[in-house]
Amino acid sequence: MTIKKVGIMTTGGDCSGLNTVIQRVVDGCKRRKWKIIGIKDGTDGLYMNPACVIELTNESFQFASSHLAGSVLSNGNAHTTNFESSARAGKLASFNKRLQKSLHDLNLDALILVGGNGSLSLAHLYREIYNDVQLVCIPKTVDMDVPLTDKTIGFDTAVQQLVSYCDQLLLTARSHHRWFVVQTMGRDCGQLALSAGVAIGADAILIPEIKFDIENMIKHIKQSKRDYGIIMVSEGITMRGHSGKPADMISRQLNANGIANRTAFPEHIQRAGDTVASDRILAAGFAETALRAIENNETYVMTTIQNGEYKTISLDDFFAAGKHVKDPKIIGAMTSNRYVDPDDVLLQIATDMGIYIGEKRK
Repeated sequence: MTIKKVGIMTTGGDCSGLNTVIQRVVDGCKRRKWKIIGIKDGTDGLYMNPACVIELTNESFQFASSHLAGSVLSNGNAHTTNFESSARAGKLASFNKRLQKSLHDLNLDALILVGGNGSLSLAHLYREIYNDVQLVCIPKTVDMDVPLTDKTIGFDTAVQQLVSYCDQLLLTARSHHRWFVVQTMGRDCGQLALSAGVAIGADAILIPEIKFDIENMIKHIKQSKRDYGIIMVSEGITMRGHSGKPADMISRQLNANGIANRTAFPEHIQRAGDTVASDRILAAGFAETALRAIENNETYVMTTIQNGEYKTISLDDFFAAGKHVKDPKIIGAMTSNRYVDPDDVLLQIATDMGIYIGEKRK
């Protein structure tokens, strides 16, 4: 077999599991006697002249670090030219040409792009950037908003981080007879809040996909047999006539009804933490699926796991399967979003547990 030169980069928000998938790709390339390089800072580093790259070896990336959160390659640099700044300046076409030239100059046979739904949507939209390489994408995000895959790298660890965080909050909540309103990540998709909320036995879970009535939620809290607990709130929820952070909006309504409470914002803790076993297994499966795709000369594909089976799907299928919304940061771009399904089994489980989840599924 001809020796291949493979590149890998991580893009978008960071999460646990990125270093694990990098390590598994490096190991797989070594077994195949392929050369593997890492592109620093994703497309931001690819724009640099020359592109910011490192050769990934046992010396440059220690195996013992593969369980750590974040990415040894970094995910982007706000101080460099990137998709967002180029779009604002009306120079997106020249930015894309620069990326394509950098890939050509690197003389790669294939590129593995590890990204969320925004990064994958951009790869689909601007596929001319990758004309000179085989492009294989691996989905990662704590939001679980990528269509056509049952899991994304980083999600399970984020759920565990939230569960551990809330377990500690419950101790002080009980001591002071108060409620905590915990705001989770999940700009558009409430899967993270739903999963963590069920896991800790929250008294209420509010997500963007389900309309809720604040008065009914407060009635539910007042009827609780406890005077403390957790109200899990996804950052993507809205309340008509109210503004500010979602947790603060809910907190004000609780205060107005005499319910003692505090807000809590775990924020980037959700994207940290040692990678849990299920995310490490997922990373291994996605890495090997990506490398097999390269062996089979596949391009413009994404790795996926569906009903326990690892395989690849086309980026066209990925994009077509989701709901298309405007990219919040890049003018003129659209992202393909996945949301909590109205028939998601966790919604029924939450209902059976007596958790308030809202009034009407959107």
